Amino acid sequence: MSSLAPTYYLAFCLVSVFVLKTVNEVVTEPYMDEPLHVPQAQAYCRGDFYSWDPKITTPPGLYIFSVILKHIFALKCNLAMLRLIPLLTLVALPLAITRLLCFHKREQPPSSFTTPSPEAVVLASFPIAWFFGFLYYTEVPSLLFVILTITAATQGKHWRAAFFGAISSSQLMHLRFRRAAPGAAPLPKLHDPPALAAGPEDIFKSIASAPHVVLDILQNFVPYSLVLAAFAVFVIWNGGIVLGDKSNHVPAFHIPQLYYFVGFASLFGWPALISGQEGIRGLLWNIWGRMFGSRRNVLFTLLASIAMAITIHKFTIHHPFLLADNRHYTFYVWRRVFLLHPVVPYLLIPGYIACAWAWYIRIGVDQTLLQNLLLPIFVLPTLLPTPLLEPRYFLIPYILLRAQVVDVPGWAVVVEGVWYAVINAATMWVFLYKERPGVGRFMW
Repeated sequence: MSSLAPTYYLAFCLVSVFVLKTVNEVVTEPYMDEPLHVPQAQAYCRGDFYSWDPKITTPPGLYIFSVILKHIFALKCNLAMLRLIPLLTLVALPLAITRLLCFHKREQPPSSFTTPSPEAVVLASFPIAWFFGFLYYTEVPSLLFVILTITAATQGKHWRAAFFGAISSSQLMHLRFRRAAPGAAPLPKLHDPPALAAGPEDIFKSIASAPHVVLDILQNFVPYSLVLAAFAVFVIWNGGIVLGDKSNHVPAFHIPQLYYFVGFASLFGWPALISGQEGIRGLLWNIWGRMFGSRRNVLFTLLASIAMAITIHKFTIHHPFLLADNRHYTFYVWRRVFLLHPVVPYLLIPGYIACAWAWYIRIGVDQTLLQNLLLPIFVLPTLLPTPLLEPRYFLIPYILLRAQVVDVPGWAVVVEGVWYAVINAATMWVFLYKERPGVGRFMW
């Protein structure tokens, strides 16, 4: 299947270019967040680095990147050329994701850098990434540089990784995600059993053994500590994480956001979930066993359900943007699912738990306990403070999670690609051709 990768990649690039051309022909004015980003980028292109729109919430990484590409390729800073920049990062995504997948699978990357794997092309077509690759948004460039950060770190190039992490400044929390190679022996002082054989007591043993390995990893942490220190200085100077429009982006303790992400990831990633060696029946049986297979498991499921019910009751946020902006699909999901009846959010709890176990089982095939838990732990400071249910916030965590499923067979990759393609075709068609007067265009 790998020999077909260049064909897949060429088709991916050609379709992407055609879609961008169509977007520029149909959507001739900046849309949604673009009226903020485009003028700011144009100010930077003019050399005006002191003007700043106070409504912009992210650091200026995208604008600086745009200026660099402008000078390298002699680009203009009009809307069409600025939209080309996210497209360039979109077509580069399969190349970076290939390295990430090879790391997780313990395989050698292709000899040619320009030969991505078919699975990487499919993951780059993930609907949230693909859609925002045609608008002047920060999502796809941030995703690319986060992946470059991780792949550089896995190769031991920690200063390069820190540099890429600093560039992806709009997603700084993901700079912390760094893990050992799958199948690699854990540090001898660290308690880290295989994920699928570990029990609750192993978590406490791993935590207790962690101080013994601090000195072993401290040297490699130096480059990242400088970036994190700079980030801490910025937070203190800025008075918070959000750069602008702070009144509408107040950090919150939004625990249900984690549940939404698990459901979101399962809805989009079901082909990878059901394609394990034991099939869908085996997966369901394993999930049932981990939820109800013993008295201890039943007790854990019951306590987790109670805790989740309390957090849903106490920490669910009905954000005014979510309730008012009917140009986003989440507006309709929220109103037609979560607000259908007060009991609905609580009825979803068993599903959240089952989905979490499904991902734990699938990524735990070739990982240790801590390798399985690192991404969820470091996703917490990214998702918990975000008060708005927004699919874009799930983009980077999803790609990093899905990349850890190492045994997706070819037929499942094809199914996943078709699934993504259907969603992409539908959402882009609605965006381009189903504009509603007085409402606008629908998007993620």
